Amino acid sequence: MKTILLILFPLIMFSQTYETQKYTLISKLDNFEIRYYPKSLKARVISQQNSNNNFMKLFRYISGNNEEKNKISMTTPVYMNNDSDGSSMDFVLPSKFDLNNIYKPRDNDVKIIESKAGYFASFKYGGYSNYSKVKKYTKKLYVILNSKNIEYIGNSSYVSYNSPYKLFNRRNEIIVEIKYTE
Repeated sequence: MKTILLILFPLIMFSQTYETQKYTLISKLDNFEIRYYPKSLKARVISQQNSNNNFMKLFRYISGNNEEKNKISMTTPVYMNNDSDGSSMDFVLPSKFDLNNIYKPRDNDVKIIESKAGYFASFKYGGYSNYSKVKKYTKKLYVILNSKNIEYIGNSSYVSYNSPYKLFNRRNEIIVEIKYTE
């Protein structure tokens, strides 16, 4: 019995039950998917390239650093971008919020945005992510899109679904908006 508890305890302790951003699956082939995302509300921080402060500013915002001093539930995924203009991180906000009822950030670096609806291609991979994995799987996604003659719009994003404390069954994605007609 002790052995079973020792095995199950970490799995229970590190499992997640966060609300996840809604989308409709259009097609799937192995780790590649095409999805339709309706618009959603996000909290965003943009900073100098490779800034580690983005997460803390967003975390403080959902922890009560807002004009109403209310906590906001954590959701998934977290979007991350890095390019020559700097780095950005977006927290998807719970679906109960809209532009009329979202808590206003007290930190001027935290911006509330509403994403536009659109079609996106995604490539999933597991484990802990790093720069070389992001680069590798971004390349794989673009190879698939080019082989299928699917045009992409803008730059890709790295998307993470797990807290750093989740050890198993981690979910990461590279995602990019595409031109898609059904």
